[in-house]
Amino acid sequence: MLAAARDWQAAGVWDRLHRLLLEELHQAGHIDWERAAVDGSHVRAMGGGEHTGPSPVDRARPGSKHHLIVEGRGIPLSVSLTGGNRHDSTQLFPLLGAIPRIRAGGRGRPRSRPKTLFADRGYDYPVVRRRLWRRGIQPKIAKRGVPHGSGLGKVRYVVERTFAWLHGMRRLRTRYERRTDIHEAFLKLGVCIIALRHVIRLR
Repeated sequence: MLAAARDWQAAGVWDRLHRLLLEELHQAGHIDWERAAVDGSHVRAMGGGEHTGPSPVDRARPGSKHHLIVEGRGIPLSVSLTGGNRHDSTQLFPLLGAIPRIRAGGRGRPRSRPKTLFADRGYDYPVVRRRLWRRGIQPKIAKRGVPHGSGLGKVRYVVERTFAWLHGMRRLRTRYERRTDIHEAFLKLGVCIIALRHVIRLR
């Protein structure tokens, strides 16, 4: 199973499958492009390896971080893997760039950009806001140094729920693989499984 997951990852199979599932959901009108949410989540890395680092939330133990953008229902649009000490804001624009260009039935302009992006205080930097506006994305980011209670959590909870779905899968709750490509393969497979569950609900 490990070899198959790794080889399919190298061949781009999981990325193509994810795009096909998103296309089916988009054609059914089941992707909410009006809003999206982004966040990162730490996982412990038991064997070390690439894309690990001292986790700031786990007493500096070796860890990795999963970064995720979801649309308004919590369907994963893109995902990435870094070391546990990488700041969330550094992965925002690579994540946005990794969202597949989705067509509706082969007609019209493809979609790959949400209208509004919700994020927590970790993304509250002027350069982040400016770059989002330049991309035509309205930033809805909680401000640092301001008491909690912005109300943005009512929207951002969808990305936390999707992380709960991902980390409910044993291979993603804790990183056991030293090889980055193998863990990335399971991470990409995980987002495909979540997207597939949404497709099945439509049938």
